[in-house]
Amino acid sequence: MSSLQVEMRSMKLLKKSLRCLILFIAPVASTLVHAHGNAHVHGLIRLNVAIDAKNLTVQIEAPLDSLLGFEHRPRTAAQHQAVETMLKQMNNVSALIQPAKAAACQSTTVSVEAPVLQSSQPAASKEADHADLSARFDFVCEHPDKLAVIALGFFDAFKRVQKIDVQVAGPKSQSKQTLKRPSKTLKLP
Repeated sequence: MSSLQVEMRSMKLLKKSLRCLILFIAPVASTLVHAHGNAHVHGLIRLNVAIDAKNLTVQIEAPLDSLLGFEHRPRTAAQHQAVETMLKQMNNVSALIQPAKAAACQSTTVSVEAPVLQSSQPAASKEADHADLSARFDFVCEHPDKLAVIALGFFDAFKRVQKIDVQVAGPKSQSKQTLKRPSKTLKLP
């Protein structure tokens, strides 16, 4: 193997390692920002998008108030119904995240976490004033090079959401965007 080939392989490995690092740093950074009181903004969803080879990952962090209108364990029948409806909406991937059709992306996994909504969590003597939801949506794309846009349905699904702050890390570059209601199209770099 020539030195040029070795160098090219090293560069590819470095790029892949950086993309993986970004996938792991984004949630940690989000947690650190939240710990300093800057992340929890009602009406705002934070979206992290990572494209690595054929894998597309979309992570969201949102105050429960933005999705439900409250941030505590459900207490009434109406609140229980609102939680059930919201969880169904979060698991309806095709309504929330629609990668460009030309990219031929298929949803592979969805995970949604909101500790305050889990009945297995012990009841605190005094619940926190703020609670968030974290979700992760994974896709495999047959033609990731054709992934130019992602249509987002969060504004339609959650009427309290007014703004989506997006960070994108892809094979070509990184970018930040802010989508405001009614904009639904995320343009990828």
